Amino acid sequence: MPRIRKVESKRSKNERVVWRVAVYIRLSKDDGNDESLSVTNQKKIIQEYLEKFFEDEYTLVDVYVDDGISGTTDDSRISFLRMIDDVKLGLVNCIICKTLARTFRNYADQGYYLEEFFPLYKTRFICLGSPSFDTYKNPESITDGMDVPITGLMNDRYAARTSNDVRRTFNMKRRNGEFIGAFAPYGYKKDPENKNALIIDEEAAEVIRNIYHWYVEGGMSKIGIVKHLNELGILTPIDYKHSKGLNIKTPQQAKNDGMWSITTICTILKNRMYVGDMVQGKQRIISYKVHKSISTPEDEWFIVENTHEPIISRELFEKAQSLSKRDTRTAPKQKKVYLFSGFLRCVDCGRSMTKKTNRKKMADGTVKTYVYYVCSTNSFKSRSMCSRHRISIEGLTEAVLKAIQMQISLIGNMAKIIEKINQQPAVSNKSLHFEKQLKGKEKELEKMVNVIDGLYMDWKCGDISRSEYARMKSKFESKAREIEEVIANLKLEVDIASKGVGSNDPYLKRFLKYENIKELNRGILIELIDTIYVYENNKIMVKFNFEDQHQRMLEFIESNRITSEKEE
Repeated sequence: MPRIRKVESKRSKNERVVWRVAVYIRLSKDDGNDESLSVTNQKKIIQEYLEKFFEDEYTLVDVYVDDGISGTTDDSRISFLRMIDDVKLGLVNCIICKTLARTFRNYADQGYYLEEFFPLYKTRFICLGSPSFDTYKNPESITDGMDVPITGLMNDRYAARTSNDVRRTFNMKRRNGEFIGAFAPYGYKKDPENKNALIIDEEAAEVIRNIYHWYVEGGMSKIGIVKHLNELGILTPIDYKHSKGLNIKTPQQAKNDGMWSITTICTILKNRMYVGDMVQGKQRIISYKVHKSISTPEDEWFIVENTHEPIISRELFEKAQSLSKRDTRTAPKQKKVYLFSGFLRCVDCGRSMTKKTNRKKMADGTVKTYVYYVCSTNSFKSRSMCSRHRISIEGLTEAVLKAIQMQISLIGNMAKIIEKINQQPAVSNKSLHFEKQLKGKEKELEKMVNVIDGLYMDWKCGDISRSEYARMKSKFESKAREIEEVIANLKLEVDIASKGVGSNDPYLKRFLKYENIKELNRGILIELIDTIYVYENNKIMVKFNFEDQHQRMLEFIESNRITSEKEE
């Protein structure tokens, strides 16, 4: 860079210093469109100072600009960190800024750099604004007066207030279901007419739909989906956004190899945003000084339902969540999950069943493959602890299909009976089962409250110590809260039952849509079945989902049968 020679000072040539000047400029997002704080304006002010008022010989090393970045932390100020590195390397020995607030909003950082770091590296610091000072001309300006510390403290407090105000505003928007992220989730884009609203990005949304379809209905494993997407050359969410001109950056960007990963698939399969719910606040900044993100507990997330158009149905999403909880191992070098993975249990020991494959050479030279399941306890731990419970894949498939067909037939008959009941002039909608349970739990809660009240008297009378009272009170109160939760759930069931059962009940429709089922797939198993218990002698017992709803149907039918008999 050209050297600019200024007017000679009164110091002797031996004392003359050539200053290697760094100009530091920062503009925060919070500064908005204030022209007086703009990057251009800061440059003009410092340039004018150098040309008219800086009395020594100098070389302008660089202008270090952090645009749109907070001054409360060093971590994200790339240009500030580069300037500090240049100081350490001896490339810079003089720093000029417009005001202290442009360089520091963190009182602790200001003290460290002005009182320790810059003196250690013999670096001159010039502040042009109020308070204006020059550590070379007046070394005591930092420590003798109160102007610099007080200004630093006020800047720090201003940053804290601003941070709190911004956080309150963001939380208000989150509670209202307004999207406040810099970039929309993969599958969506920001509405051009409303930056706080989301609309579907059809190109990416089609990939989301395929992922859910492959996982739930196609029987693909997560790793199988990863391989399939990479084979098809589908852009990853980050690369897709880059292809659309979005300058999105992530902590793992340096490791981005342009390939789909199982982490990305898991994130997509768990994201409630795809059913139309706004989910925000999963992470938060530690403080206005520490700009590092930490995860927040799920009960602190901001969730607002039905804020935008869904990409997938809630039913499909719930199936995916149910499937994720199961054991979904795949065959070696295969993309698809075994049909019954995660569903099979030994009826005696309760452990999972494990898949076995045997190959037998036949008399004609062909090889026949036998696939079957056995109890994992018997297979891997001890044959004396549990028997094999062996069942072939063919026998299992046939038995499960028949069980589903029988359940659908049963539910179909129930639907016809319910339809007839609802045509009667008087319909009973009482849930005797849940009402009985509710009364029992209410009595149990009453007893628990009496016990807690009695503990206080025992303590006051000296029958138990204070520590015993506190421990027992905590224990019984915890139990009481559990009972209260059960009571709330039972009341909800009673309320649902009181509204009656219609022929369009979701439980009925869920089964009856498979009325003509001829073969099994994982999507059907996930939707209808909870567990398949395997007995000896090729027998099974199928535990279906929605037992409470089924019980409600039976009670509805039984209640109205009893009512009808009384009327007769």
